[in-house]
Amino acid sequence: MISIVCPVCKEECEHQVLREAAELVVQCSECGQVHRIPKPPESEILTIKAIVSLETESQVCSVEMLADEAVSLGDHIAAECEDEVFGVEVTGIEVGAKRVRRAKAAEVTTLWTRGIEQVVVKASIHTGRTTLPLYQTAEGEDEFVVGETYTFGGRRIRISHIKLRDGPVIRKEGWKTVARRVKRIYGYLEGRYQRG
Repeated sequence: MISIVCPVCKEECEHQVLREAAELVVQCSECGQVHRIPKPPESEILTIKAIVSLETESQVCSVEMLADEAVSLGDHIAAECEDEVFGVEVTGIEVGAKRVRRAKAAEVTTLWTRGIEQVVVKASIHTGRTTLPLYQTAEGEDEFVVGETYTFGGRRIRISHIKLRDGPVIRKEGWKTVARRVKRIYGYLEGRYQRG
């Protein structure tokens, strides 16, 4: 679903994406009119340097964000430190030599963060031509089930398979694991059919 102005009822409202090609074919949820719109440009995925403080030590890690995504002090995000992923809270944002309270990812030179207790679950979501990195904080014992739908980064996703930290990939519908054992979740946006 995307929110755009319908050329027929002239209202900005939700539209269902029926088909993706060079253009999107969409249907207005208000009047039912089907029309075409230009495909919005895909946002670039950036890797930003992040200093993560964990109790008595700090390490240089990285955070993946979309270029036009905003980050603010106090945000809870995921930082990758080699093979580990930590849930972190943003405590400082550097844009060049300045410290700011909020910035677009494309402007950020360094994020200062501190580790928080929850685990962060990483997901790679296939959206047709691109793969979207999404993150969600969870308690270590929260369950994730293959074939079920969850909200990640504000988007509804359906899990197709789960790579475990200490084991194989689980693909069978109904199989489950807990958040602390997840290396990465793979899936697709709810409402789209899995290809392949």
